[in-house]
Amino acid sequence: MFLSFGIKDIIDIFSVAVILYYCYKVMKRSRSVNIFYGVLIFISFWIVVSKILDMRLLGGVLDQLVNVGAIALIILFQEDIRHFFYDLGAHEKARRLMRFFRSDKSKSTNDEYRYDREVIFPIVMACLNMSKQKVGALIVMQNDIPLTDYIRTGETVDARISQRLVENIFFKNSPLHDGAMIVAGNKIVAAACILPISHDLDIPKEFGLRHRAGKGVTSDTDALAIIVSEETGNITAAYGDEFRSHLTAEELENMLMKGRF
Repeated sequence: MFLSFGIKDIIDIFSVAVILYYCYKVMKRSRSVNIFYGVLIFISFWIVVSKILDMRLLGGVLDQLVNVGAIALIILFQEDIRHFFYDLGAHEKARRLMRFFRSDKSKSTNDEYRYDREVIFPIVMACLNMSKQKVGALIVMQNDIPLTDYIRTGETVDARISQRLVENIFFKNSPLHDGAMIVAGNKIVAAACILPISHDLDIPKEFGLRHRAGKGVTSDTDALAIIVSEETGNITAAYGDEFRSHLTAEELENMLMKGRF
């Protein structure tokens, strides 16, 4: 048995370990890690009963549960599965591979700067001004993945970006201040949008619901979120699973122009 153990078996074991590790990371982020442990215990018990001990009656019952359980797990963890495949496709190496096979090579050369300075400057100035006055704000910059589902939850604006308009949207007495403003195609397309709240336990405790909403949308898409804290005036950016806090005007401008960190 051990003499037939070769390089293919090592690759097989390593591949399964990598898949389990990434499944564990996704489950931990969504607070489903205990269910993940339960599934592993059940699968281990099924393998021992059916494959090792060859208990036909109990093994047959467990075989049927495994067949039905696979479909049940897909339904139960559909959001986590979708998030897993998004992380896989959004990985930088995967994106480079896709750019290599693109027929339009010119688009990849222009990805370094996604937004013009004329669009970014009013947002930067508005964020700095709101930071000084401690006015809370949440601005989401759309990238490759459309934010249509989130845009539909808010009020359509479809207006040219200006500093005064951004500040008026997040003015405390404005009906649009409680929610996210979404920028796409060099325009403010919507305001007062509802975003998913991230339940990631690694988010710092000093961050509030705006930061969790920013993390929620950036975890599900490739958007960049800018958050101005109402309590401290601190300017924070969220992209993917990362936060960048205490941003200066120059750092904020560079991030907004690129649409990413």
